[in-house]
Amino acid sequence: MEVILAEHAGFCFGVTKAVDKVYEQIKSGKGNVYTYGPIIHNETVVKDLEEKGVKVIETFEELDSVTDGTIIIRSHGVTKQVYEALEQKGLEIIDATCPFVKRIHNIVAKESEKGKTIVVIGSSVHPEVEGIVSYANGPVYVLESPDEARVFTVDSGTELCLVAQTTFNYNKFKETIEIFEQKGYNVNIVNTICSATEERQTEAEKIAESVDAMIVIGGMHSSNTRKLYEICSKKCANTYFIQTLEDLHLDLPSEVKLVGITAGASTPKKIIEEVQNYVRRNF
Repeated sequence: MEVILAEHAGFCFGVTKAVDKVYEQIKSGKGNVYTYGPIIHNETVVKDLEEKGVKVIETFEELDSVTDGTIIIRSHGVTKQVYEALEQKGLEIIDATCPFVKRIHNIVAKESEKGKTIVVIGSSVHPEVEGIVSYANGPVYVLESPDEARVFTVDSGTELCLVAQTTFNYNKFKETIEIFEQKGYNVNIVNTICSATEERQTEAEKIAESVDAMIVIGGMHSSNTRKLYEICSKKCANTYFIQTLEDLHLDLPSEVKLVGITAGASTPKKIIEEVQNYVRRNF
């Protein structure tokens, strides 16, 4: 079996930075280590950190029981309100928010202060988007798809600023932009999909077009991995979404000779290598 492994697969810059910060803090031995929300959306990584003593704080209420130690803000960022609450607690804060996400916070804060209405293209329940929305100082809308963009309406004189979740499907973002332009809105469009996401999606689509089967590796709660699966599924009927090698139960047709592999931005290199080696040895 021939295997094509995507060049842009596995940890991106922001994830590497966030995970490294947690392990550095563990090694320092300074005391209790917490992360606000899972540091990244990969269950394997989060479990390993928990086994090393890192505790995950999920809610405001859980913060009440934290009196000392270091709290690390996840790569997706947190809301403005959560950040302010952490500061008031007097804990040591290590901000591991992805720089590309931080950039969106700054854009939204700046543009909304100018009186613009903010439109965020992304998943309303994703922690990254919840954080982005919190930095708006005025009207803000979240649109999850081009279909929602088609029915979206505001007064013709409204000044808009449109941004995107960093891991949003790039093709759908372009489609959404076209819809806003066709409607003739006064809109400042800022493409905030990170370059790594765009490269990863483009490469995965090209590989999926050329292979007989495609394997997408990543956490089930990972937005960018789900986007990869969605993109690859449209190009390759035999597309599989797995978290680890244990989930890989391939029942491939005999004519399958070429398999492609890609992985989300929160997938450790070790897991990718395990899957790649297994497919090459056993099929």
